[in-house]
Amino acid sequence: MPGVFGHLPRSRLATLPTPLERGPQMPGDLRLWVKRDDLTGLGLGGNKARKLEFLCGAAVAEGAHSLITVGASQSNHCRMTAAAGAMLGLEVHLVLSGDRPETPSGNQLLSTLFGAQLHFTGAEESHWGELEIAREALAEELTAAGAGPYSIPIGGSTAVGAVGYAVAFAELMEQCHELGVRPAAIVHASSSGGTHAGLVAGRALWRSRGHEVPEVLAIGVAQGVNMGRPDVAELARDVVELAGADRAIVERADVRVDPDWMGEDYGVPTRSGDAAIRWAARHGGWVLDRTYSGKGFAGLVGNAERARWPEGSDVVFIHTGGQPALFAPGGAPGLARRGQ
Repeated sequence: MPGVFGHLPRSRLATLPTPLERGPQMPGDLRLWVKRDDLTGLGLGGNKARKLEFLCGAAVAEGAHSLITVGASQSNHCRMTAAAGAMLGLEVHLVLSGDRPETPSGNQLLSTLFGAQLHFTGAEESHWGELEIAREALAEELTAAGAGPYSIPIGGSTAVGAVGYAVAFAELMEQCHELGVRPAAIVHASSSGGTHAGLVAGRALWRSRGHEVPEVLAIGVAQGVNMGRPDVAELARDVVELAGADRAIVERADVRVDPDWMGEDYGVPTRSGDAAIRWAARHGGWVLDRTYSGKGFAGLVGNAERARWPEGSDVVFIHTGGQPALFAPGGAPGLARRGQ
């Protein structure tokens, strides 16, 4: 299936395929599998590497001299865009929420190390509209200065970026086939919707070839995706259109978002998310973050406890990365006694 996107320009940035690891039993006697997309290599890894391969491929094909993108103060996407720019010899500008700290830490530290220029807006973490306006303004400024920018919206969540996860779906299904695993579900954290749309598109493409397909369940960790913004089904259809696959149909019912695990807001830690971070660390040696993967894994555990899937099913969790944020102020949960 990856061949259907072979006509799209692609910059090889990630270490692929990523491993699929067996985890311990979950509630309902579920068999847990973890797709280690925290090990994509680029700039300490994470799911954005798959998107950036196609986004940067388009940028290079268009003759861009620089990259601009936008995100929260500890954005994984921004950190990995900075790393991609370093690999490709492109200047990188990052538009970030909050104010410039006295000393950068976590993803900001790495972005600076990769040579990116950080532009702080003072905006709140969840005010994505304000951040996007700032990105557009900077893009206009750099265009006028002759910097030849390629501008990437928050999370890299365009149809071109989402192609990375349509390809990843096929990679995962092939690994499952080799292991004799027939997953009931693929679970992941969703914020800007690009990873989700790519998986839904990949599922539709796989199904159009006569294969059995698992449920794709997004754990919504941002208000927008929990309220249907962006329109994940429409974005997935755009990905399928890029593949030129007329028989692959994305139905509205294919898009499933569980909003119960976000808590008060995007980027605000939750008790269940912190418990999931500790459980994953102590049972699988996996390092999750408080904004994305921790809440995503909490959603998987919660749905397992609610018996969403038949007893004894195989369920895959896509570990989307985010570890550097743990080393920023407030990025890690407080330590609990062993056994809690």
